[in-house]
Amino acid sequence: MKLIVQIPCYNEEKTLPLVLSTIPKSIQGISEIETLVIDDGSSDKTSEIARNLGVNHIVRHKQNKGLAAAFAAGINTALKLGADIIVNTDGDNQYPQQEIPRLIKPILDGTHDMVIADRQVTKVKEFSPIKKLLQIWGSSLVRALSGTKVPDAPSGFRAFSKEAAMQLNIVTDFSYVIETVVQAGRKRIATTHVQVVTNPKTRESRLFKSIFEHIKRSAAAVLRSYAMYTPFRIFLVMGVVVLAIGAIPYLWFGVQSALMGEPLGGHVQSLIFGAVFIIMGFMFIVIGIIADLLAINRRLLEDALYRLKQMELK
Repeated sequence: MKLIVQIPCYNEEKTLPLVLSTIPKSIQGISEIETLVIDDGSSDKTSEIARNLGVNHIVRHKQNKGLAAAFAAGINTALKLGADIIVNTDGDNQYPQQEIPRLIKPILDGTHDMVIADRQVTKVKEFSPIKKLLQIWGSSLVRALSGTKVPDAPSGFRAFSKEAAMQLNIVTDFSYVIETVVQAGRKRIATTHVQVVTNPKTRESRLFKSIFEHIKRSAAAVLRSYAMYTPFRIFLVMGVVVLAIGAIPYLWFGVQSALMGEPLGGHVQSLIFGAVFIIMGFMFIVIGIIADLLAINRRLLEDALYRLKQMELK
């Protein structure tokens, strides 16, 4: 059983040694443990330090492509290197690598294919009350949309079986964490979590400049990921709401005409307003049908890609 620990890095020359020094050298049930650093266009000596510290594999991007691209490159490389289990951790030493044996145990036991570390955000001293609230609310939303029970959806400390890794397809350019949870839920990948205690913060987050930006981009990632798998439901709800708004003028003035004898022609502007919304409502429903057909096609393409991966990785 081969385990590869992948570490996406961007200018992590100061903290990478801390990460590497806490990765277990042996784990019961694992015959090989290898490390993989994805240097996402660092301008410092991240790759050089990784090489000097004996990292088994290094993938270097010529320019910074973002965390999602680095994560995807790591997963694809680890699969090609024959990994049976892949653990993802961060290069800033936020996560306790010594907990990797607990993180991968559900996979070794054969009960789950994806395990996400629960940082217990209410206990993280570095998180402000607002950030804790947003993390809790955001994870609740992701659980509802994905059908999973993951308490800490934004956590990047996670483990994947080979089977789960082959089924995941990263299309976002922001952060993979939400997208992979939604995909796991919609693809019925057996997912669980283990509680961990994070290490003290070594630097500020580079994913976003402000909480507002984080909310905006995370919300967009959630909506897009959910829409990929249930587009008809989203457009149907939008269509019904818009249709209902468009029907209000007709219902209101229809009642007035029946009870008071007022002609509908006296409210032309309102009726035109309602007609526009009714047309828009029907358009949303038609778009939903088309999007659902495209989603079916995407699922067929994903299935074909999965089968190609199986053939390539035999």
